[in-house]
Amino acid sequence: MKHLGAELISLTPGGAEIRVPFRGELTQQHNYFHAGVTGAIADTVCGYAAYTLMAAEDSVLTVEYKMNLLAPADGEELVARARVVRSGKTLKVCMADVFVRKAGAENHCATMLATIMCMAGKADWGR
Repeated sequence: MKHLGAELISLTPGGAEIRVPFRGELTQQHNYFHAGVTGAIADTVCGYAAYTLMAAEDSVLTVEYKMNLLAPADGEELVARARVVRSGKTLKVCMADVFVRKAGAENHCATMLATIMCMAGKADWGR
């Protein structure tokens, strides 16, 4: 996330938001944000949303996700917002919507559905 310039904007119980400013290094051949960037922040924001419903000594691990690209990510900033749809003891199902901002307007460019696993009692590496 550091390499992408991603910034965690908000955390709420069961929710999270991440933003990434435009840089040429993050684009594909048409100068749109690359789908890999879109997928990376959608996956990450789902993980943060899930983590808000876990104990501090737990960590997250993505089990599965599916992303639909809805429109070219042509703009100045990507914004990913996630919410937990179902919070089980081990698995959290999350949904993220990704928007691209251009000239003050947001365009919905991707949606992700992710399953996030709670790694109970297993803190993140390096913590």
